[in-house]
Amino acid sequence: MREGIDVGGVVAPRELATASGEAVPVPDPDRLVHLQFRRFAGCPICNLHLRSIARRHDEIAEAGVREVVVFHSTDRELLRYAGDLPFAVVGDPTKRLYDEFGVGTSARSVLHPRALTSAMRGGVGNVNLHPTGGHLGLPADFLIGPDGRVLACKRGRHADDQWTVDEVLAYTRSEKA
Repeated sequence: MREGIDVGGVVAPRELATASGEAVPVPDPDRLVHLQFRRFAGCPICNLHLRSIARRHDEIAEAGVREVVVFHSTDRELLRYAGDLPFAVVGDPTKRLYDEFGVGTSARSVLHPRALTSAMRGGVGNVNLHPTGGHLGLPADFLIGPDGRVLACKRGRHADDQWTVDEVLAYTRSEKA
């Protein structure tokens, strides 16, 4: 059985420090939080996915959702590879949050056909070849209410197995209904 926080569990209030030094409350007392666990800064699969989130960030924010993205990377790596993203980017090089939320790794994470396709589409020009925490991380998504309760979650089974923007918005609508 996987350890970690699941639907119905409560996330203890905390402030996470972004790579640029800002404090982000999780949970956020005024809106939902989409807490994403990505692999590593400079991951082509993550970069492709996060570009889709960035393109629709205004729509996500208008729906009352704060995006918070965690990488098992250092702040220096994050500023180099993800410093221009329009939402909170948090480094967790010791994987403390990954452990708390039950987000794991898999030697097969990049061998799934969808992961391989996304890796090629994500580009290889700016890949971090020696990332902190390694290459074998799995993604995960958590939707957290203002009271800290986990409303929905998904732990990926391969490197490109995460919620789309449409899925985040659908979960948000169902929670507000």
